Amino acid sequence: MKAWIVAAAVAAAALPAAAQEAAAPAGEVKVAVPKGAHDYGFAGLMARDNRTDLPPLTLSSGKPVADGVYKLKSGTYYRIDITSDGTAELALSGGDFFRSIWINEIVVNAIEIRPMGVHSIEFDKAGTAQMSFIAIVPGTYTLSIPGSHSETQTATFVIQ
Repeated sequence: MKAWIVAAAVAAAALPAAAQEAAAPAGEVKVAVPKGAHDYGFAGLMARDNRTDLPPLTLSSGKPVADGVYKLKSGTYYRIDITSDGTAELALSGGDFFRSIWINEIVVNAIEIRPMGVHSIEFDKAGTAQMSFIAIVPGTYTLSIPGSHSETQTATFVIQ
């Protein structure tokens, strides 16, 4: 192997993680790299230090579901709260997104659900569901309120 290739690889690896990340463009949700990123330790990928908490999704009549686009990294562990304020019976549907992630669990009222697959999550009244997952398949996916046509009634996830 040529010496310059090895030197370039060593130089790139020496860059701090903060220098390798670009700032999130306007309209995108900035996701911080967890403190223990790539240092999986004894508990592996699912270790609490490796988990990134995402900004919550909100289900409310006439209000936006998300503040911007979620940029995710394939192979990274995430947790997100999905909250309904009870103003209407609302759901989030997105089979393509749910098939592109591995869901660790969905927690509702302190009940942990470990599903093999999900197509949608529906709220009949106010409440919060917390979902933890690992992003797997790169692509652009949306979760949307069924029957709605407004872009504000969707959450877009880009898995890189």
